[in-house]
Amino acid sequence: GYRVSLQGNFFGHNQTYVTFPEYNPRKHIKLDPPLNIQSNATDSKCQIWWSVWNVPWYLAEILQYELQYKEYNMSWEVALNKTLPSSLPQVEIEAAELRSGIAYTARVRCKVSENENSYHSQWSEWSQTTVFQRADVPKVSEKILNIKTMQYLFIPLSFGTLLYLFWNCKLSSRYVIFRQKALPALTFPHQLLSFSHSIVCTMGILR
Repeated sequence: GYRVSLQGNFFGHNQTYVTFPEYNPRKHIKLDPPLNIQSNATDSKCQIWWSVWNVPWYLAEILQYELQYKEYNMSWEVALNKTLPSSLPQVEIEAAELRSGIAYTARVRCKVSENENSYHSQWSEWSQTTVFQRADVPKVSEKILNIKTMQYLFIPLSFGTLLYLFWNCKLSSRYVIFRQKALPALTFPHQLLSFSHSIVCTMGILR
């Protein structure tokens, strides 16, 4: 331990006052507040995590955290407090603890665990805040409405698809029949050209 004393000049006389006869720094620790607090809320829970700075590794493993959260527009005096059982810099809040459609804000502080005998500290200052809001689950009526809407859309879309396929097949069959009928008619001009060519060749030979 250490002996801490205060020395000063009072009314022209030097005086020494012993403040702590046995001062142990391990028993008087105050850590910096946690940093980079962030959150992610879903329809089932809200995850909050943070980091610590300027904390030795042997203290980081025995830290204790306290979370404080409240509705955004409320005072911190009515906030809810949670002392976390783990030294991990994270916590989860169940969605059942949060009101739907309400924004919340949270902050956290730390100190050495009270179960630790080698070190003792007081709570750090509070961290910066993070804001989160529970993601709402679609109502049952909305789900039923979406299913009915899909059913109503499925019938005309299916009918339109079948009508398109039927019309396309009908046009294709007409085109095949028309082509089969048109081919013999097209052979007549070809025969006429061949006959004319034969006459020209014959006249050339006679000359």
